Amino acid sequence: MTVFTCDSNIESIFTCIYDAWVWALQYGHENLRLEREPILQSSLFDTYVHVEPDREKAEKVARSIRNKISFQAYIHIFYGCLYAEDVLDSMYQYLRIGFRVGKNIEHMLTEPAVMRMMEVRRRVGNEIHYFREFVRFQCIDEKVLVSHIEPKNNVLYEVARHFSDRMPSEYWILVDDRRKIAVVHEPKEEMYIQQLEEEQYKKLRQTEKVQDEFTELWKIFFDTIGIKERENRTCQRNLFPIWMRKHVTEFMEGKIDE
Repeated sequence: MTVFTCDSNIESIFTCIYDAWVWALQYGHENLRLEREPILQSSLFDTYVHVEPDREKAEKVARSIRNKISFQAYIHIFYGCLYAEDVLDSMYQYLRIGFRVGKNIEHMLTEPAVMRMMEVRRRVGNEIHYFREFVRFQCIDEKVLVSHIEPKNNVLYEVARHFSDRMPSEYWILVDDRRKIAVVHEPKEEMYIQQLEEEQYKKLRQTEKVQDEFTELWKIFFDTIGIKERENRTCQRNLFPIWMRKHVTEFMEGKIDE
């Protein structure tokens, strides 16, 4: 078995799909597997091929998915790239079916790869939707808005797109503490994503210690509108899971760890 491996970024994943497909045309799709790096446990009986990202190859794959299958299929694959777990091989099997049947793949619910990618899209899409609602910004020096999130999947940029549209004239930073990356938006400019160095990350972590009048007003508002007799903690946890509350103003208590 030949195993094609690559990094977790979208360009690398699409390039890996391209190279694996070219190899399969000669040796067969059944004789390969795709995995995202790092490889935690390799096999002595498999041959591993690392794939470097190539923009041209990645664009060809993206264009082929949109034109030969459907835009919805492209969204499935795109969300698969953002998914925390390695579903690269399921993505490849999904594309094998898609390039054969076209847009009809959406109706092939008995295929494991199709059902797997639909489930991935649902989970990633839900997380993007949740964090659009749960993000809370802190105002720093009356100039910069900073917010921290810790999503399970790599949805930071997709969440940030919502705020780019809603706050085009503001300077804001949205930080993914789990992956130590940030999306930076300057007034009336295109936002961009940046990998944070350790010192940058530590400084940004301190922003949650800032308490302004709006922070206190929001907490008072949150407590005031609640109706004690109708309090339902179980329902609240279902709609607003506890793991998502870590950086939400109304649930935060005490100081941030150094």
